[in-house]
Amino acid sequence: MDAIVEVEDWRDADWEGLVARVAQAAARVEPALANPRLQVSVLFTSDAEVHTLNREWRERDRPTNVLSFPMLKREDLVHLDPDGPPELLGDIALAHETCAREAAEKGVSLADHAAHLVVHGLLHLAGHDHVDSDAQAEAMEALETKALAFIGIGNPYGEADQ
Repeated sequence: MDAIVEVEDWRDADWEGLVARVAQAAARVEPALANPRLQVSVLFTSDAEVHTLNREWRERDRPTNVLSFPMLKREDLVHLDPDGPPELLGDIALAHETCAREAAEKGVSLADHAAHLVVHGLLHLAGHDHVDSDAQAEAMEALETKALAFIGIGNPYGEADQ
């Protein structure tokens, strides 16, 4: 997977390198993300920008930590031929102030928290969700935890490794 990373108002880390490592780890736990044709755009931006996106596209008038906007349906993704032109998987946007506050509350680095949120966004783009049932949420959390372990980040949910 190729990542197009745009950084606004985020400093002090190699965000492009982080996204590349996270994308490789996510592809190890979700094979559909390993398709070499896939491209994802990741925007590291402000709470104000994410608030605007959330209001415009999700009708929620507040910022949130991460938003994901899929361009492919899960069925199309899993059946995507590996040969052919690039295919946009979707867009992910992270809100700096919210992410920084959450990282501080959790006692983790901003980079580790951002890595978790990018994994979370990628899994959403691959068709995973966590809102319909506890089982669905547990399955997605297990994938996130496993992907993060591949890049040396501990379980973000504070439980024993799954």
